[in-house]
Amino acid sequence: MNLKRTFGAILTVLGIIGLIYTGVDIINHHGQTTTLVVVGIISLLFFFTGISLVRNTKDEA
Repeated sequence: MNLKRTFGAILTVLGIIGLIYTGVDIINHHGQTTTLVVVGIISLLFFFTGISLVRNTKDEA
């Protein structure tokens, strides 16, 4: 079991959850603009970091 790949998958899922949360709050006009921007940026950071960890980690048996 590769720890980097697992951590990358966890970061990707957290990023997706944060992006969905941000999108729902934008559509429903809940929350303050500053909060939504910060959550959206952190979610994008988690998402792309997780994707790059999964992509760049080599499979070793």
